[in-house]
Amino acid sequence: MTRPANAAGTERTTPTEALPDARPDHPIWRYAPPGFRPYIQLARLDRPIGWWLLLLPCWWSSALATSSLGLAPNLLHFLLLLIGAVAMRGAGSTYNDLVDRDIDARVERTRNRPLASRRLRPRQALVFLVLECLVGLAVLLCFNWFAIGVGLSSLVFVVIYPFMKRTTSWPQAALGLAFAWGGLMGWAAIMGSLAWPAFLIYAAAILWTIGYDTIYALQDIRDDSIIGVRSTARLFGASVRPAVAMLFAGAILLTEAALLTARVGPLAQLGLLAFAAHLMWQVRAIDPDDQRKALLLFRSNRDAGLLLFAGIALDGLVARIV
Repeated sequence: MTRPANAAGTERTTPTEALPDARPDHPIWRYAPPGFRPYIQLARLDRPIGWWLLLLPCWWSSALATSSLGLAPNLLHFLLLLIGAVAMRGAGSTYNDLVDRDIDARVERTRNRPLASRRLRPRQALVFLVLECLVGLAVLLCFNWFAIGVGLSSLVFVVIYPFMKRTTSWPQAALGLAFAWGGLMGWAAIMGSLAWPAFLIYAAAILWTIGYDTIYALQDIRDDSIIGVRSTARLFGASVRPAVAMLFAGAILLTEAALLTARVGPLAQLGLLAFAAHLMWQVRAIDPDDQRKALLLFRSNRDAGLLLFAGIALDGLVARIV
């Protein structure tokens, strides 16, 4: 299949391959052989925001654990958690697309996904899913036995999530339980146990996830209402802005409680302040009728999460130096 090049000569995806919420100019398309491209989309490698949002609670929790001990951040753990997040985000997306392939075919934003468009067969996706899980398992086995058990426990929420949109208006809550799991994982990998700061940062990440995924779901309200798929975006309706504001406010308060119980210093508080300011900006910018803005706001949560992470990590680093 011939692919048009942009002005710089780099390849782009064709209209039949491109997905509306992905980046057709992502650098990965310059090097990926044509046969790999459906798998790239299946794993969402052309949509890095997904693994960023899975990774950030892991990094928050890991940095919070080391900062509470007065230690510098564990860079090896950060790297392992990054690899694991990319692998398991891909595995979760592959599994989700397998379950939802018939629904995806009826939604404008998702109808060109590899399984919904039949560019891949379910058997091919299943083999790919196994490979992704093996990468995630290899990373998990690098941690202590307690952390391994915590990581394996997350699979319960990963498995049930795709079915929630059929049975409840709160599928975003099920996503939160799965995507926020890193709030427990990062702490467990450092400490070999769990404590209140980990539970509080996990709860904060759940509310954060419900909030940003509600913004994301604004893109699909029209199609979802036609085919009967439920979401918090549909549930909140005209009250979506105050509802997201309440979710984000809860995430901020719970994060503050985590910082206080971990007894970290002022740089972590500055990180939380920056995080809170970013979330408030998002709430003010929400427009239920603007799908493009909804996607941009959703993606901006990477920056919000990095602000919080930077504050917690720098707090531990400075404490170690001082």
